[in-house]
Amino acid sequence: MKHILIILALFCFSCNEKAQTQDKKRDQFATISSYFHPDWANQKHWDDGLAEVAVYEATRTIYGKVRSFDYTYITVSEDFNKAFRVKTDDYQRKDLYKVLKVNAFARIPTDNYPYHFLTSMFFLRENALVLDKMTTSSQEWCGNTFKEYLQDHKGFNLAYHSYWDNEGDGETKIAAGILLEDQLNYTLRALKFQEGLTFSAPVLESQISSKVGKLKVYDANFKISDDKASNTWKVELTLEKDKVNMYYFAKAYPNVLMKQNTWDGRNLVLKDLSRYAYWQQ
Repeated sequence: MKHILIILALFCFSCNEKAQTQDKKRDQFATISSYFHPDWANQKHWDDGLAEVAVYEATRTIYGKVRSFDYTYITVSEDFNKAFRVKTDDYQRKDLYKVLKVNAFARIPTDNYPYHFLTSMFFLRENALVLDKMTTSSQEWCGNTFKEYLQDHKGFNLAYHSYWDNEGDGETKIAAGILLEDQLNYTLRALKFQEGLTFSAPVLESQISSKVGKLKVYDANFKISDDKASNTWKVELTLEKDKVNMYYFAKAYPNVLMKQNTWDGRNLVLKDLSRYAYWQQ
C-alpha cells in the first residue's frame, strides 16, 4: 500500500509539474497577451474535422532572382501527447493537449533545380502566442537541413542538422518571450484588431532557410490600422528602420491572411481558400 501511495504521489507531482510548465509558457508573453484574444482558437470552427487549406501566389528571391511559386498553408486541430509532443494515436491517454497545426509547404523552381521547404508549427489552442513546437526542413540538390524548436518556460530548445560547414549537428537555446517571425501569419490572426493599436515585442528572423545562421532577434514594433482600400486589417511590423513587413488580414473570423509583403521579398497573395480533409484520398 505504501508503494502505491508513493507512485500516486509521484504521478500527481509529474502532472502538476507539466501543468505549471504550460502556465509558464503562457506567462512568457504576459506583457503583450492583452492585445490578443486568448480564446481565438478555442472556437467550434476548428472542431469540424476539416483543415483550412490556403494557397498563396508567392515570391521569394533566390540566387539574386525573384522566383514565383505556390505556397500552401494548412491549418488543422490535433491532439498532442506530452510524452512525445506529436499527434497521438491513443485518445485514452491522460497526457493529451490540444494544438492547432500549421503546415507551410513550398516548391520553388530555380534555373538548375527546385528548393523544397516544409515548416510545421504547433500552437496551444488556448493561446495563439505560444508556439509549442516547430520543425522546418529544406531539401535541394546540395543537401538536406532539418531544425526542431521545442518551447518550454525557458524559451526554445533548438536542435539542428545542417549540411553547411560551421553548423553541422548541434543544439542551442533561444531566450523566453521571443516570437518567431514565421509564426506571425497565424498568431496575428488572434489580435484584438483596433485602429492605431501599437506594441513592441522581440521577434526572431525567419527560420525557413537551409541554414541555422546567427539567429538575429529584433526589438520589433507592431502597428495596426484599418486598410479601407482592401477592407482588411493591416499589421505593420518594423524590425529595423529599413526592414518593414506588412500583413493584411480578413476582418471576419477566422481572420485569414490575405496578403503579405516583407522587406526581403517573401510575398504572399491569397488565391484559393477551402476546408477539407486533405489526408483522405
